[in-house]
Amino acid sequence: MDTTLLFIQTLNGIQLGLLLFLVASGLTLVFGILDFVNLAHGSLYMIGAFVAASLTFVTGNFLIAMILALPVTAAVGYVIERTIIRSLYERDHLDQVLGTFGLILVIDTLAHLIWGPEGIAVPLPDWLNGQVELFTGVVVPTYRLLIIATGLAVAAGLFWLVNYTRLGMLIRAGASNRTMVSALGIDIQMLFALVFALGAVLAGLAGMLVAPITEAAIGMGGDIIITAFVVIIIGGIGSMKGAFIAALIVGLIDTLGRSFLDDLFKLVMSTEAAESSAPAVSAMLVYILMALVLAFKPSGLFPPKVR
Repeated sequence: MDTTLLFIQTLNGIQLGLLLFLVASGLTLVFGILDFVNLAHGSLYMIGAFVAASLTFVTGNFLIAMILALPVTAAVGYVIERTIIRSLYERDHLDQVLGTFGLILVIDTLAHLIWGPEGIAVPLPDWLNGQVELFTGVVVPTYRLLIIATGLAVAAGLFWLVNYTRLGMLIRAGASNRTMVSALGIDIQMLFALVFALGAVLAGLAGMLVAPITEAAIGMGGDIIITAFVVIIIGGIGSMKGAFIAALIVGLIDTLGRSFLDDLFKLVMSTEAAESSAPAVSAMLVYILMALVLAFKPSGLFPPKVR
């Protein structure tokens, strides 16, 4: 096996894992803390991509556009929570699924009206559009390293926020007993709105980061939201640590499986059979892992501690 290719694909897997973590961390905040099933979380991922794409052409600078797009995405999440999501908190999960599925259709239609049916390609500044030679023979795109650094920084920031700040303490307390938190004079509705807006920012940031690699496109949140649910189920619903580790595992399995599974299959079957079956099996691997976790550890690999 080519060690250089293995190293590069491992970096690609880490990059995918960190993008998944950004989406899954927002989802685990909303699902694990608010006990709300938000299928429209992927739509916030899409909104982040479109807003960043539009602001890139307005400002002429992708990084400035990202900085401006973050509060815009937070505001969108806050408005959605206040106007739609709040009325669904006390409903059962089926109503939440139906309500947020309808929200997906509404947001996709609005995006179609605002940005049109075509995707938007996002240009990168020249200094992010090059490559970096990490060591002899290993060259990786500069932008992919930025994604990895951003994902790690956000993970560290979330760990600090949840565990060492007053807001984090209130989030944990609200997740454990929202009635008692309200009785102590905390505005639990405002707290939940802030949590939902934070989840929107995390999903939107992932969309902003992926837009220059693919493009901002209608429906782009559909596939990633399914994988994000897989991540939080594997890691443990409500566990930020679980979401981080599970996202990296899923990213590495998906990337390395697509790159090397056919070579393994060629050891036991014909080349034609290996090349036709490997893509299908690699696409199934993360779901097989999820099924195994549900069978042997239904609460996930790293369930949140009971406080």
